[in-house]
Amino acid sequence: TINRIDASAALAMPGVHAVLTGADMQAAGVNPIPPGWLHPGIKIAEFRALAVGRVSHVGNAVAVVIAASPSIARDAADLVDVDYTDHPAVADAVAALAAGAPQVHPDAPGNVVFNWQLGDAAAVDAAMAGAKSVVRQHLVNQRLIANAIEPRASLANYDAAADELTLYVTSQNPHVHRLIMGAFVLGIPEHKFRVIAPDVGGGFGSKIFIYPEECVVAWASKTLGRPVKWTATRSESFLTDAHGRDHDTDVEMAFDAGGKIVGLRVKTIANLGAYLTLFAPAVPTYLYGTLLSGQYNIPAIHVDVTAAYTHTTPVDAYRGAGRPEATYLLERTMDVAAKQLGIDPAELRRRNLIPANAFPFQTAVALQLDSVDYEPILDKWLAPIVYAACRAKEGAGRAAR
Repeated sequence: TINRIDASAALAMPGVHAVLTGADMQAAGVNPIPPGWLHPGIKIAEFRALAVGRVSHVGNAVAVVIAASPSIARDAADLVDVDYTDHPAVADAVAALAAGAPQVHPDAPGNVVFNWQLGDAAAVDAAMAGAKSVVRQHLVNQRLIANAIEPRASLANYDAAADELTLYVTSQNPHVHRLIMGAFVLGIPEHKFRVIAPDVGGGFGSKIFIYPEECVVAWASKTLGRPVKWTATRSESFLTDAHGRDHDTDVEMAFDAGGKIVGLRVKTIANLGAYLTLFAPAVPTYLYGTLLSGQYNIPAIHVDVTAAYTHTTPVDAYRGAGRPEATYLLERTMDVAAKQLGIDPAELRRRNLIPANAFPFQTAVALQLDSVDYEPILDKWLAPIVYAACRAKEGAGRAAR
């Protein structure tokens, strides 16, 4: 809980133009930053560019110092005195969903953001009951930090005569910035708001989202009537750039006597952090669950995803966004299955590839695949390593130990 923000010492420093807080932004009519994707029953916590009343994760900004130079601004920021009351916190998604866990937001009971399911649960139950073998696997796809070559930066300039705002921002999608910041956060008509994306400096998804700092510099420029620029330090980026992945998953893959997959059951807990950002609700659902057939002919699939709030940096799209998580799940489980069933890993995959004459192929998780011939691709991949000889050498090495 934020009890008090005392900016008097910072404001007394020469070269400091202003110290602004979340309460100032709220009073000026600046709205919370909305997610760009919704699900039925989703619980959306208020995500303000500067926190109002309480903070929910390390890196949650509470005030902005605007000064004549970056060094003055940093020194003044150190003088802003924030009085907090600490409360219990939870960083792990599985722990966040447990009974009695600390609550991240009062309007999301049990820290559940949403529950999303896809596929035919009854068909999977039947497949599991009639299967020759069932391979079970617990997978953790760890949280990661998107570490761009250059940290994020933004510069806003408000032209009072024309009542127009220009924002230079290291964005992978400036049209998204103009739409969401203009229409939903700042309340600026599109024809009065120009967003320019120069060299981005690397991103892999992390520079698509609408970040608090960009909203702050845009609002502050109009408020102060002068250009305002912000550039992140590397350590700031670690705390504030959207993180990626963070899945905890239980998998069950059922096989018949011939090594053919007959069913797949997936139960995933997805950590979305303290707030929902742009694509966050879509990543562990439509960009993940719909990919769980992969290149394999799996007649019955059911996926159950529970998204959780935690006291951590928000999680959003990173480098493939959902698809790498689905691919990792399938391929790791196939390797475990090959060992459990006593079938060569390449052969097990070959037996389960969607045949070329089956296209267009309707998967059990919504997507229809148009036209692929997977087997020659597998052969081409195996040829350079002389697969059979490689496996024989591996087996001989193990026997010699």
